[in-house]
Amino acid sequence: MAKRVVVDPVTRIEGHLRLEITVDESTHRVVDAISSATMWRGIEVILQGRDPRDAWAFAQRICGVCTTIHALASVRAVEDALDIQIPRNANYIRNIMLGTLHVHDHVVHFYHLHSLDWVSPVTALKADPVKTAELQKQVLKWAEPLIALAHDYTGIKAYARKFPKATPAYYKAVQDKIEQIVESGQLGIFAPANWWNHPDYAKPKEGGKLPPEVHLMAVAHYLEMLDTQREFVIPHVVFGGKNPHPHYLVGGMNCSISLNDGNAPVNAARLGLVQTSIETQMDAVNFFYLPDVLAIAALYFKAGWFYGGGLSKERVLDFGEYPDEPYRDFSRTGDYWNKILYHSNGVVHNFKEGVEKAKYEQFNKDSLEYIAEYVQHSFYHYKEGDNKALHPWMGETIPAPEDVPPTPWKFLDPSRKYSYSKTPVYKGMTHEVGPLARYIITYTAVKQGHVKPSFVDEMVVTQIEEVTKYFNKNFGLDLKPHQWLPTTVGRTIARALEAHMAANVNSYFMKKLYDNIKAGDTAVANTEKFDPQTWGSGIKKGVGMTAAPRGALSHWVVIEGTKIKNYQAIVPTTWNVAPRIKNEYGEQRAAYEAAMLDTEVKVATEPVEILRTIHSFDPCLACATHIYNKDGEEITSFNVNSACAV
Repeated sequence: MAKRVVVDPVTRIEGHLRLEITVDESTHRVVDAISSATMWRGIEVILQGRDPRDAWAFAQRICGVCTTIHALASVRAVEDALDIQIPRNANYIRNIMLGTLHVHDHVVHFYHLHSLDWVSPVTALKADPVKTAELQKQVLKWAEPLIALAHDYTGIKAYARKFPKATPAYYKAVQDKIEQIVESGQLGIFAPANWWNHPDYAKPKEGGKLPPEVHLMAVAHYLEMLDTQREFVIPHVVFGGKNPHPHYLVGGMNCSISLNDGNAPVNAARLGLVQTSIETQMDAVNFFYLPDVLAIAALYFKAGWFYGGGLSKERVLDFGEYPDEPYRDFSRTGDYWNKILYHSNGVVHNFKEGVEKAKYEQFNKDSLEYIAEYVQHSFYHYKEGDNKALHPWMGETIPAPEDVPPTPWKFLDPSRKYSYSKTPVYKGMTHEVGPLARYIITYTAVKQGHVKPSFVDEMVVTQIEEVTKYFNKNFGLDLKPHQWLPTTVGRTIARALEAHMAANVNSYFMKKLYDNIKAGDTAVANTEKFDPQTWGSGIKKGVGMTAAPRGALSHWVVIEGTKIKNYQAIVPTTWNVAPRIKNEYGEQRAAYEAAMLDTEVKVATEPVEILRTIHSFDPCLACATHIYNKDGEEITSFNVNSACAV
């Protein structure tokens, strides 16, 4: 007997996500899955006819969570079209702002958007504070080989800005605070509810995955990071004027530098603020995020929880990141890929077979022509028919309201159009994108000898190998990277590792910024082509690519004269949430649907496993969850956040 489970909306993404899953009640496995983006974005239409120098400010509002990343992709696209190379300081500053975003986004994602899929504040009340303090010290010791990879390139850091309070008194105080919250019933996520009765939250002796002490440690750090995460974004405020949505400039940055002017946007005092923020980022990742994630991950693997790999086992894609020095372009010479430090620019097939057997392909300027988008099952039409994929420079954003089923939706029909997301493909095939994809690609590229590894690449490889040793040495497992990486747990670990790497990259580029300013270079913008009269006539095309926290991001612009003729953004969530397609390669699913098919659901009325897998891509506990049986009758409906009623 099959049971239909509907989760709508799923939060933790920008916009609204609907999931429909069919569960085989005899095996508790998902046998069919639909992921539907249920809101039209429309930014591409808004940008048509506008000044390309303003595009970043509009495009940045695509997302209110990842703040800066769309602006970066947008200015890169316009600069690519207009043949503008930015100054060194602008390149270093943009890299620091991106690294800051990676740290902030990943830390907030785990603690405040994803951790309650793994741990429960109710179970934390059963923990022994003394044992929790001992556990804290133990996990820090286990993580020492990874923590040791952190490097202060500036040579300024003198002491830890942030360190866990590993004392029984601290954990008892946190436990008392949690108890007050739980008993008050005022915070939905902490209120006693059916979610906390799920078997995975129980004590190990009762069938659960984690001892109560792990729950208490993680929930304590959930509360700790609520304050600390605010300190991470100071580089955005100093260099970009504000957060969220800091300012950019086509040609560089708009933050003038003067070490002598106390009123300058960037001076010695404000550089000191950035330095302190980067040090805080490093400590938060080293001493909180990494140890917590690995403690949870090891015990889930120990319990045999290897679900949710889905498409990451088959096909992953990314564009690479962190140009060491200013580059010329993406689309003409492809100089961007000559300068990057993070060689995740590639495609890897069949990583599930092991790194030696995986098939690697580099992504460069010659790869640009192979990106396209389908609308076969999307609430859009193409003028020449919906079965043809369009390259983004030729892309169309034409909504098809006549194909949207009347609301309220009972069930969606996967044989028809069912999502506001298009379906991106590379060489006709869907791919998973995200930190997990980047780690699989970089690891494969280095291990197979396809790239000369930078210090960033070497750190990625060492991280993966140290985590593998961590599991095998401390928990008696016998795992290889291709067994643990392409899973829900592995996807969550990859985010923590990337935050670890990004904090180090921030320190590296901060040192380069210091040295360049000391050498007398204070330029932050190249304004030679800021005046549209310098652009000339005709059509100009550009692309801006970046490694967004959620995955491969690309903005594509066509400029006619001085105005935008066409603009398309292919965002990471589009790659992952996309509806299925059918072409010469057969029927294909995107990452969300593929991952859910690989997931066990123990209790249909408490679909924690589904949320855990989908949230690992970075999309909060659902505001309301509806569960239906095979006949379409509602079994139960419950609201876990009174601010978002059904």
